[in-house]
Parts: sequence; C-alpha cells; structure tokens
Amino acid sequence: MRTGMIAQKMGMTRLFTEDGRHVPVTVLKVENCQVVAQKTLERDGYCALQLGIGTAKVKNVAKPQRGHFAKAKVEPKRRLAEFRVAEDALVDVGTEIKPSHFVDGQMVDVVGISIGKGFAGAMKRHNFAGLEASHGVSVSHRSHGSTGNSQDPGRVFKGKKMAGHMGARRVTVQNLQVFSTDDDEGLILIRGAVPGAKGGFVLVSDAVKKVRPVDAPYPAGIAAAAAGDAPTDDAPSDDAASDDAAADGAAAGDDAKGKKD
Repeated sequence: MRTGMIAQKMGMTRLFTEDGRHVPVTVLKVENCQVVAQKTLERDGYCALQLGIGTAKVKNVAKPQRGHFAKAKVEPKRRLAEFRVAEDALVDVGTEIKPSHFVDGQMVDVVGISIGKGFAGAMKRHNFAGLEASHGVSVSHRSHGSTGNSQDPGRVFKGKKMAGHMGARRVTVQNLQVFSTDDDEGLILIRGAVPGAKGGFVLVSDAVKKVRPVDAPYPAGIAAAAAGDAPTDDAPSDDAASDDAAADGAAAGDDAKGKKD
C-alpha cells in the first residue's frame, strides 16, 4: 500500500485525444508536496506518512507547529494529511513526491469537501419527487410529506431524510481515472469531476477496489533531484578515482627515478 498525495483543485477544462474526442478533466495542482513525519509500527502502533503541501507564512503558524516543521527541516505547509502505508513503503522525511507518483490511466480515489449549498429542501437535498400537482394538494407541492407513524412509535427515526444543511461535508469519489501528469508544471489531470470548490485541497490515493498498475513507482514517485544524487554507472566511483590517482602518482615517481639515474 503506497502513500497518497495532497493536491489543490484549480478547476476543470477539456483535452483532446489522438482520435479527436474531447475529454473533460479536473486540473489538480501539486506544489512542493513533502513528507513531514513518519509513523512507525514500533513507536506509534501503525505505519503512515504525514504529507504537507504549499507554503504557509510563519506568522500564521502556531508555535508548536513551527517546531514540528523545524524538526522535519521543511518549510511550514498550508495543509497536512496522513496516509496509511505498508512497512516497506515508508519514505524519508523531507522527500518531495511528484505527480508522476500516479501513472496515466491509473484508477484513483479522491477525497474532498463538497461545495456547501446551505439549507436545502428535500427535493434538492435527497432527490424527492415532491407531492402531486393536484388532487387536493395546495401550497406544499415541494414538501417531503409524512415523516413517520402516529402513536406507535410516536417519534421520528434518526437518519430520516428531511430538509436541512446540504453540502460542506467529506466526500469520497472512487475509481476516477488519471488522464495525465506533468512534473514540470506540477499537475495531475483527472478524467471527470472531483468533489470540492476551486482552490480547495483534495486527497488523491490509489483506488482500493482496483489493482495498482505494475509501472507505478514503489514506494513513491520521488523527485528526480533526490534520485540523481546517487552515482551512475558512467561516473567513476570514489574507490576508482583513488586507484587512478595512486597509479598516476606511481608513474610520476618512476619517471623521476629514471631521470635521476
């Protein structure tokens, strides 16, 4: 199980495929998404990664949080979120995760806070049909009708669908497809709609009901700069460089000895 990512919803647009069909996509912006903390099985009882995104002004960050970010040696973040991971999928603190963490065509689950609609009636909130347009019904055509029985049970059951506050709640949409990603621009394009308003933050993770693609990077899609620090096969290692220096020094010493003789 890999970590997910935090992204900011920028809005919707459309893209065209090679055969000319247009596809509606939601644009998600990933800005400096880094690992802020690790939760280990030995210390915390479960394995997880705490991720942060964006940059917050220091004056707007509480003092305990400043210490938390200072310990991780990362800039204060606008939003934090935690993702459960497998033991072998833990990533070092401070590592930046890129949009290429998800591959084209992969299925993902997206979590966001839906747009608030305020107080809404039963027809809008629960898709009720409403009352008849005639046959004695007047004034209350859009009412929700009866809410329960009479003396038995003598109350309205909890969870009854009625008018009330609509939206502004946590919503999970499963099995959305990743259309494409762009590491340079920090974008994830999701086919279709994603819950939340423009500018809101969403959580994107591997779909729990689909198999993860084999070409998806494991444990995570790490920034290329971090991976580029390792020596390549073409570049000489430190040992090889020291051996070459020793050989050059020995050759120089032999030449000097020959000139002396």
